[in-house]
Amino acid sequence: QVQLLESGGGLVQAGGSLRLSCAASGRTFSTYAMGWFRQAPGKEREFVAVISGSGDNTYYANSVKGRFTISRDYAKNTVYLQMNSLKPEDTAVYYCAARAAPWVATFGYDNWGQGTQVTVSS
Repeated sequence: QVQLLESGGGLVQAGGSLRLSCAASGRTFSTYAMGWFRQAPGKEREFVAVISGSGDNTYYANSVKGRFTISRDYAKNTVYLQMNSLKPEDTAVYYCAARAAPWVATFGYDNWGQGTQVTVSS
């Protein structure tokens, strides 16, 4: 099990940027693929981005490709989501998740953070 704590959400105008952080507990950070998901009001949770355990591979949802960047810092046991050119439709609660396998995937996550709200105003 790994515990996750997100931070960095907030209110931003359309076209602006935010960086989300997710601090992970435990000594096996590099064995987990780390993902970001989001859930907008009235909608199902959706995949946003994932980074492999090694950090060599990433994968993004089409809706954020070219605007969002996922990265990880092994010294800090932290994964980041840099969000640029934000749109009102990016408004959601963003969740960090860990998958007990190092390769990228959009499913199979069994450790979740509590979420952080991102609101993009038009």
